[in-house]
Amino acid sequence: MRLLRLGYLIAGAFNALWSLFPLIYVAIGIVIMTAGSIAPAGRNEPGAQFFGLLFAVIGGTISLLIGALAVMKLLTAKALRERKSRTLCLVTAGITCIAIPYGTALGVATFLVLSRPSVRQQFT
Repeated sequence: MRLLRLGYLIAGAFNALWSLFPLIYVAIGIVIMTAGSIAPAGRNEPGAQFFGLLFAVIGGTISLLIGALAVMKLLTAKALRERKSRTLCLVTAGITCIAIPYGTALGVATFLVLSRPSVRQQFT
């Protein structure tokens, strides 16, 4: 259980770090929106402001999703330490399995450990 907790702490920290990367697209979108007001769009062409907004929204959404995953992993590490919320641990393990190969190993190990009867009894 301590190793699982450590794995979720490390994975959560890396996800928190990676959640900052899409903010580059938000910055690019803002630059495109401000520069798009200088150059007018053609008749049937969407303006640069639309594409800038699209960049910013997609970058912000991806950043929020990765940040939410980081929070989930950190909360799972806390739940494993306190032996609470087995459901949160299992849901996070399932989502973590998507991240190949380390996330899959962490998720499968979580399923194996949390399915033991002795560990099941420890969770309240």
